[in-house]
Amino acid sequence: MLTQRLFMSDKGGMVILALLILLAVVVPILALAVPADSPLHMSSYSVTLLGKFLCYALLALSLDMIWGYCGILSLGHGVFFALGGYCMGMYLMRQIGTRGVYGNADLPDFMVFLNWSELPWYWSGFSHFPFALLMMMVVPGLLALVFGWLAFRSRVTGVYLSIITQALTYALMLAFFRNEMGFGGNNGLTDFKDILGFPLAADSTRVTLFLITVLTLGSAYVLCRFIVTSRLGRVITAIRDAESRTRFCGYKVESYKLWLFVFSAMLAGIAGALFVPQVGIINPGEFAPLNSIEQVIWVAVGGRGTLYGAITGAFAVNYAKTWFTSAYPEAWLFALGTLFVLVTIFLPKGLVGLLARFKKTEEKKAEVLQEKSA
Repeated sequence: MLTQRLFMSDKGGMVILALLILLAVVVPILALAVPADSPLHMSSYSVTLLGKFLCYALLALSLDMIWGYCGILSLGHGVFFALGGYCMGMYLMRQIGTRGVYGNADLPDFMVFLNWSELPWYWSGFSHFPFALLMMMVVPGLLALVFGWLAFRSRVTGVYLSIITQALTYALMLAFFRNEMGFGGNNGLTDFKDILGFPLAADSTRVTLFLITVLTLGSAYVLCRFIVTSRLGRVITAIRDAESRTRFCGYKVESYKLWLFVFSAMLAGIAGALFVPQVGIINPGEFAPLNSIEQVIWVAVGGRGTLYGAITGAFAVNYAKTWFTSAYPEAWLFALGTLFVLVTIFLPKGLVGLLARFKKTEEKKAEVLQEKSA
């Protein structure tokens, strides 16, 4: 019964999971087993690029949970992604030790350069991976808890909530740009050496991080699918469609919205934590409001309220961005804006909706042909 509820009625999700399994099998073979001079060999750049897309897909999945199913449009969801990334970056910086430019095992290089005398208290514990792993979820979740409690208790909804979330990420971006914050300022955190003793530059480490990201995305999808098909998911969808009526039925709407918002923030934090060791840097630019707007476009293009549509949109848009920024870098923002307008007007249900519409058209044609033949 549970398997049927999760997968049998979710053909798109089954396709996504099948593709993830295929990637988990094929990529390690092409990257590690196939010789480097073979045309089938997958370079470390390609592995990293795919890993980055998977992290973005996990971020899009987290956004679809609150926007597609609960109607909470966050224009600042990148803040949770960035905070999770900074937590991972702080751990990786502490692993550098004496291998930094200044050879100081007690302080990261940027703190030595800025004449810091001691490590700030909020860096304590990040020398240990379990603590850092916990903070990757706790820090984004705690911020979402405080922000969500204040916003939802005051019944801030719609465009007003969206504007506040955008203001939140912009404020944090300005704060993290300051050297006094102790997070590397404009340059952020970079020059990482290894993770858990494994060198980040090694192909085997990159493939392992890729596989962990695949496993995390697949597990997150199953968990999200379980939530949205449960009784909790039905209440959340009711809040999206008729919030006042759901409240009048006796449900504590604010509690449901707050729980889902915190859960989504923690997923975004995990995505950011997986992103940093693969790309090798985290800086305040990840807080930029434009990034959060792009994330909304990913979900809109793929099709919100489907989960697998968000993953599809993240891959499609980011692949287009990679191509555009290399071939026509000055045209990307215009292409992105045009894409969003066209999707909003002509494809309100995204690529997933377009495929569903095409499928219905083909079924109608088949029915007409059967009637004529009869």
